[in-house]
Amino acid sequence: MKRLTAVVTTLLAAMTLGMTGPSPSALDGSENRTFRTDRRIVALTFNAAWNTDGIGTVLAVLRERHTPATFFLTGDFAERHPAAARSLAAAGHGIGNHSYSHPHFGDLTPGERAADVLKADRAIRAATGTAPLPFFRFPYSETTPQQIAEVNALGFADIEFTTDTKGYLGPQGGMTVEKAVRRVLDVLRPGAIIQMHVGTRKEGHPVLDAQALPALLDALHARGYGVADLGGITGAGGA
Repeated sequence: MKRLTAVVTTLLAAMTLGMTGPSPSALDGSENRTFRTDRRIVALTFNAAWNTDGIGTVLAVLRERHTPATFFLTGDFAERHPAAARSLAAAGHGIGNHSYSHPHFGDLTPGERAADVLKADRAIRAATGTAPLPFFRFPYSETTPQQIAEVNALGFADIEFTTDTKGYLGPQGGMTVEKAVRRVLDVLRPGAIIQMHVGTRKEGHPVLDAQALPALLDALHARGYGVADLGGITGAGGA
């Protein structure tokens, strides 16, 4: 009963602050690892939780290739790097919520999970100066039906991914540009959602996903695939 009360209290506080809104109803109740389409299109997403080392390169490539992307920020990242967070939104890309501090949600109570999601939402709004998409991506992609229902109730659809390039592991983790691209091509299908990262866990390490982005876009184009705006294709609108 105490847990339920905590969730209700958090929801009421969020509604009072005007921070929640309807998530795309067609996406609710699912972890959404793909999006529905018969067209040869995919969605490109980036997580931002560590440093900003790859953001300049990623934004430059996306701008040059006229390619949309959605960036899932942690609230902690947004607070530490507000200028970088603002640059992502200013470039016209979608912004999503990736929790506040990237905890294992299974270790938290429902009330703690709700508080974390809403704390991240506040931080992301403050840093970007815009309303983010009603999208949430679970830390570590650890989802359960109950937790998905909780974030749906907060106004967020859960958006996970079809494949992760694993570029965040870097050369030190045995990854290469070729391996990162291959991880996408091996599961390529209409509606695939690709996960990449804009930074690395340690300063000074190469951001392999930023290096791999041009080759990935070339490979998608060679196979007749385009990149769609995830917010637009799912009916969530722009950020």
